[in-house]
Amino acid sequence: MSELPSTLGALKDSKFGERRLGERTVKSELRENLICKLQRGDDLFPGVVGFEDTVIPQIVNAVLSRHNFILLGLRGQAKTRIIRMLTGLLDERLPYIAGCEIRDNPFQPICRRCRDLVAEQGDKTHIAWLDRDRRYVEKLATPDVTIADMIGDIDPIKAARGGHELSNEMTVHYGLLPRANRGIFAINELPDLAGKIQVGLFNIMQEGDVQIKGYPVRLPLDIMLVFTANPEDYTARGKIITPLKDRIGSEIRTHYPLTVEQGLSITKQESWVERESPIRLEVPQYIREIVEQLAFLARDDKRVDKRSGVSQRLPISALENVISNAERRALKSREDLAVPRVLDIYAALPSITGKLELEYEGELKGGDNIARELIRAAVGKVYTGSFEGVNVSQIVQWFEMGGSLKLDESVDSANIVKQLSKIQGLMEKTGALGLGASEPDALRASAAEFILEGLYAHRRISRNEEMGFTAGERKREPPEGGEGRRPPRKQFN
Repeated sequence: MSELPSTLGALKDSKFGERRLGERTVKSELRENLICKLQRGDDLFPGVVGFEDTVIPQIVNAVLSRHNFILLGLRGQAKTRIIRMLTGLLDERLPYIAGCEIRDNPFQPICRRCRDLVAEQGDKTHIAWLDRDRRYVEKLATPDVTIADMIGDIDPIKAARGGHELSNEMTVHYGLLPRANRGIFAINELPDLAGKIQVGLFNIMQEGDVQIKGYPVRLPLDIMLVFTANPEDYTARGKIITPLKDRIGSEIRTHYPLTVEQGLSITKQESWVERESPIRLEVPQYIREIVEQLAFLARDDKRVDKRSGVSQRLPISALENVISNAERRALKSREDLAVPRVLDIYAALPSITGKLELEYEGELKGGDNIARELIRAAVGKVYTGSFEGVNVSQIVQWFEMGGSLKLDESVDSANIVKQLSKIQGLMEKTGALGLGASEPDALRASAAEFILEGLYAHRRISRNEEMGFTAGERKREPPEGGEGRRPPRKQFN
């Protein structure tokens, strides 16, 4: 920072003066820097997955058009993350008049204090510098936000200390919008903002006129405005008033991951999997896929409220909880390797049910039951993809011949493998998942249980709390002449 100009005169003689910063708006700055990034082939929004061909091109178009824009989407669609990353399109540093509350442009000051200061000190006016991160201001819209919070108010203490009349511009206490001057101002959940506050944004967006306590204060603010909203909020908690919508240049719709692969990439990136632990953690791919499929199935389930959506935070939180349950089991068993099993997904219900908003039919059934059904369906879907064409009739036959198996969660992996090895053909089928006999017991136990859960999901075998895995109900016939035999149907003429 030492080589940067510290006075207005030095600033005029530097490269910043040559670039005519006085004539360059924030939107022009964003546009120019975006063009440079596009020409270099830079990643504009690193870490944002699944929007490459849908949302990001529309954001690029909005910035190139110098539009204020709004991101519309359900919860957990990276809206806030994207708008915060817009700071990467700003200059690394920006000069402003030192001490100015609204970071006034040294070449074109707009507040009374800075105009008077430049008129008095001229080229000796002291200059300070803004980092790009300090040029971003974000506000969560809530019904209790006031005009004073957003625009500003008259400050009687300022008036008394400075000896000014209340109508003097020097008595203004600036709100969030003026303090975001020469930067990006973001409002999250715009419909929650009271209608009269939205009205206060009109002239800021179009003409730059601000009225504070009835006194006209001309502040041609230089701001890029971005908003986020849930599309259902138009008719639910609040609405975006029509004149404000009309002044928003681009309306961009976000979405959940379109493919399971995209979802897996997001969950892997955001979940806390690489954690410090006294034991080694290894997560099989099929466990990751089951957790991800769970979210996709929930989004399609008619018992889950589509208007609320199923956030991408569901698979992220669920996977973290699944790993923690496996870690807890391994620590209690004094094992050196923790591998999640399907039972750990059921144990992660607390991180699933709270993220599902249910319709009336779902409420009647209960969140836990809905989540269990979704897990079972997800297991079945992943099992089909892994074992399509694999003959498992030998395993099913073992149960049909009277075999049963109840797995105890507290038992160590070696003993679990011994129990599972009693089922004819089961351990051999784990080879379809790339496992051999030399693999650790924890991995083999997880894979074998996945096969049994997959057969249960496809109703080839049954499972209950008392007996564990048993023969499928539709396969078992009551003994001839026995008590459970169904009586012949009556014929009616």
